[in-house]
Amino acid sequence: METSTVARDPLGLSDESRRKVQTLIRASHRKTMELESVLPWENGINLSLPPKMETGSWIYGTPYWDAMTPEQRHETLWKETARDVSMFIWLEQTLPPLYVGYINRFRFDLSPEVYEYLMIFSREEITHTLMFRRYMKMAGLELFQPPGGAYGSFVEKLPMMNPVIGILWTLMIEWAAELSAMYLTQSAEVEPLTKMMFHEHHIEEVRHIAFGKRIVEHFFETAPEAELAAMRAQIGQLLRHFKAEMTFNSEIAKHTSFVFPIQPGDEEAIAMVRGSANNQRLNSERFAELDQWFAELGIV
Repeated sequence: METSTVARDPLGLSDESRRKVQTLIRASHRKTMELESVLPWENGINLSLPPKMETGSWIYGTPYWDAMTPEQRHETLWKETARDVSMFIWLEQTLPPLYVGYINRFRFDLSPEVYEYLMIFSREEITHTLMFRRYMKMAGLELFQPPGGAYGSFVEKLPMMNPVIGILWTLMIEWAAELSAMYLTQSAEVEPLTKMMFHEHHIEEVRHIAFGKRIVEHFFETAPEAELAAMRAQIGQLLRHFKAEMTFNSEIAKHTSFVFPIQPGDEEAIAMVRGSANNQRLNSERFAELDQWFAELGIV
């Protein structure tokens, strides 16, 4: 899959999808997120309130959660949210150079709709990144590290791969993260600015997801089966790894003020938590839409 050449119109669309992307473009131009006005920053963040529902904690429903004090549980929810926001930051500041790179690499081959939406997409991700960074600073939360290892190596190679892989990789992460954020943060007890931030982010992300799905679906309808098989295997492995990391990230132990009960390297405990009944329920509910779409593409 690491090829630097692809067929003409590398991010092709059907006529129907081109009209859909034109609609996305008009919607983006009608209302664009402005950093200063998107949230009532002057209200601050009420750290005494939870940033997400308690049952959405990575370790809820396990003996580790039961053994925690109320204060430790509350801190855990905030540190888990710091990981989630960090994940958005690392992804969304990666996308503008990747997508503008596609524009420069395929400057004469992209349709006008794809060209313009890649530009809009990049602009919106820059604003999202600034919003999330301001939120982290206001909340006094530290950034988690970006993913490394095989995942980090894959990201480094993305710019010269088939651009559909980049679109699909982006869609996989954004969609999963977005489904999780909206599932966990929109209930009544959630800290107001946190709740509003994820909702405002969702408005633009829904358009990003719709764009990515159109590109990928057209590719899977028209590409040779051998190329699709290789892509299914590659993305399927990344998807499984990403969902496992979303379910539990052991780096949290480096961020809590108390000794976290699960330390990095404790593979038995990590596997137990990721496979807990509560996490199985959470993942089946929040990722149901994503799982169905990927299954229809043959990616599991």
